[in-house]
Amino acid sequence: MPPEAQSPPAGLTAAEAEARLASEGFNELATTKRRSPLRIVLDVLKEPMLVLLLVGGVVYLLLGSQAEALILLAFACMSIGITAVQEARTSRVLEALRDLSSPRALVIRDGTRLRIAGRDLVRGDLIVLSEGDRVPADALLIESTELSADESLLTGEAEAVRKKVGSGEADVRPGGHDLPQVFSGTLIVRGSALAQVTAIGSESEIGKIGKSLSQIEPETPHLQSQMRRLVIATAGIGVGVSAVVVALYGLLRGGWLDAVLAGIAVGMAMLPEEFPMVLAVFMAMGAWRISKARVLTRRASAIETLGSASVLCTDKTGTLTENRMTITALQLADGTAHQIAGGVAVPPAFRELAATGVMASAPEPFDPMEAAFHVLAADDLREGETLPGAGRTLIRSYPLSPDLLAMSQVWQAEDGFAIAAKGAPEAIADLCKLEPDQRAVITSQLDAMAAKGLRVLAVAEASWPSGQDLPETQTKFTFRLLGLVGLADPLRASVPAAVAECQAAGIRIIMITGDHPVTARAIAAEAGLPGDVALTGDDLSAMSEDDLATAVTTVTIFARILPEQKLSIVNALKAEGAVVAMTGDGVNDAPSLKAADIGVAMGERGTDVAREAASIVLLDDDFGSIVTTVRLGRRIYDNLRKAMSFILAVHVPIAGLALMPLLFGMPLLFGPVHIAFLEMVIDPVCALVFEAEEEEDGVMRRPPRPADEPLFSWPTVVWSLLQGLIVLGAAGSAAWFAPGFGLDADQVRGLAFATLVFGVVALILIDRSNSNSVLTALLRPNKALAVVLPIVAVLLATTLFWAPARDLFGFGVLEGVWLAVPPLAGISVLLALEALKPLWRMVLRANERPAGPRVKGEAA
Repeated sequence: MPPEAQSPPAGLTAAEAEARLASEGFNELATTKRRSPLRIVLDVLKEPMLVLLLVGGVVYLLLGSQAEALILLAFACMSIGITAVQEARTSRVLEALRDLSSPRALVIRDGTRLRIAGRDLVRGDLIVLSEGDRVPADALLIESTELSADESLLTGEAEAVRKKVGSGEADVRPGGHDLPQVFSGTLIVRGSALAQVTAIGSESEIGKIGKSLSQIEPETPHLQSQMRRLVIATAGIGVGVSAVVVALYGLLRGGWLDAVLAGIAVGMAMLPEEFPMVLAVFMAMGAWRISKARVLTRRASAIETLGSASVLCTDKTGTLTENRMTITALQLADGTAHQIAGGVAVPPAFRELAATGVMASAPEPFDPMEAAFHVLAADDLREGETLPGAGRTLIRSYPLSPDLLAMSQVWQAEDGFAIAAKGAPEAIADLCKLEPDQRAVITSQLDAMAAKGLRVLAVAEASWPSGQDLPETQTKFTFRLLGLVGLADPLRASVPAAVAECQAAGIRIIMITGDHPVTARAIAAEAGLPGDVALTGDDLSAMSEDDLATAVTTVTIFARILPEQKLSIVNALKAEGAVVAMTGDGVNDAPSLKAADIGVAMGERGTDVAREAASIVLLDDDFGSIVTTVRLGRRIYDNLRKAMSFILAVHVPIAGLALMPLLFGMPLLFGPVHIAFLEMVIDPVCALVFEAEEEEDGVMRRPPRPADEPLFSWPTVVWSLLQGLIVLGAAGSAAWFAPGFGLDADQVRGLAFATLVFGVVALILIDRSNSNSVLTALLRPNKALAVVLPIVAVLLATTLFWAPARDLFGFGVLEGVWLAVPPLAGISVLLALEALKPLWRMVLRANERPAGPRVKGEAA
């Protein structure tokens, strides 16, 4: 009799429950507190590159240069705003995803059943469980009727496990049949029970995993670390050069006020004000772009890091597979087999086997395997047919027991009773009383199906006369074996193509699952993962750290793995120099998600714990979206590198033109207002062009970049300096030779400024693509470029031809042939750099090196 029909114990009193709630707290997992807007701003201000912006603005404000100060401070505020808005948006979306919050619970207190919030449960409470309930806390069974639970949330295995009443033991782990414990967060798929709560909140199995997350400190992203070092180094050089300029200018010319102005101009020319702004914009825009592909970015820098991933560790259940059981094979007792295919009708010879499987299942099943029988029957209905068992009356059920892993259902038939049985092939063989030779044939068939990673059930049928009482046990029926049924957790349709593309991109994929090695190997083969060796959790437990370090570089399938072992594998890969991405959806994945360089959680099936531990969430649970994210990450990094290279190149002529008067005894060309205008208006606006650039050819056919690769490699630095020197040569020549043709100092300044701007435009065009010519790049659409070039043209025309602006900048009027000098100089720069680009590409290819540990023989 189910627990609901009995007179249950009285349970705790209301006073006892209230006292325990006060002393032990609520039954809920500790969650990361959402950062307040002020906290976000303060955390952003810790970044040295943003501090440079703010300090620079304050310094210029103290010097009375309000225009420059306001420009600097405006861009600083924009960077803060982008970060704050992105985090707030992400937090709101995550809160909307909370579909596994603490479930409600049916408890017995003071002898009365009450429905309460799961968070109000206390240790010692009596809870009533039925099919479809999510277990609200860890508990020990007191009474149980045919109870089975889906514990894939904690174990990673899709197969439901049986439960039975017994004495509880300490440190029992989820998974395995016939345990007397049920665990918080798992799902009851069959039967009913009365259980006593033994652990709540952080003391439950799900809570222990949450505890381990707080001990894992996320690492600073590679790009962010590089940017800090780059900004600090560049700022140091700029301050040093500025001090030398002030000293030399004052000593050689004697005008210390002019010396200070020259030092400020040179300092502004060399300080990297644009770098933090460009990085913030690229990361925010990247998060926006990837959100259109149904991927949520909790930390924008993770997109770039995923673009450099060299190893992708993936869970099987719910990540590579759909986390639902599906019948894929039918085999009759005589050995005739049929593979289930979508849209293909089940042959007549197999329909009795399929129909009997439905009748051996619950009419409204929660168990995934029983649901699979119903789905197959519904998909195979012919015109005028109804589901097996429809219109019949279910008379009695004979449940599974530890001694006989089979169940039977008795249905009223026209001339008596029809009995349908299903269960473990060995148990059904016992019910059918098969001879040894018949058992050998069934065992051979079973082994062949299991080798394909299938879970195998046997199905049998029997009849009973209507005039006789039904026996007490199902062993009294005379059963006839109908055949075997193979079930599998099907592979997601997008997985093989995604795996192939990752492998083409040089990303090694490792499957880490709690499932059986045979099943893991079968799914790996179906997904296209290389290797036929599967290491188990027991194998890992016996390994030393050195052995594990070797194993992670050669093995691609890990099965029967515990949560803490997943974490060990991720840490071993990172220690070997890999940039590790980890996908998963269960609570058992959360520690490794947080420890990985990039944690990728599933949004629909994933748990709150997994989503909060991850840095990227796939809202549609599509494994193929990972490839989209990798491609976008690589594009973002390529384009960011182009933008940074462009900014470095632009600083060379700006600094050179600021130094020319000191070196050659010329009047000052540029003051702070000119430098601020160039750096804070033209450079950042131009840099946005690169964010909108399409991906480079073959972006997913090249190996990941090394984790320690600097943002500026030596070939890139040399190329940037060469570009800058060529522009400096063009603008400097105009400033040097123009006085000999009768131009005054103001006209020379205007001519040099216009030539520099055209040189900047040439750099934009030449740096748009590393793999294509400038002509090919020009034919590629770029909406940002179409907006930027007219803006630059308008700004330059305003400074040259509008009298108030011309006077503010100290430019003289240019007429006649002198107006043609800047565009001709820009074209010359473009042609010279286009001629040199093939040589630079050769140098880049010669300096490329692969990343991360690889399997022997794996393509780079």
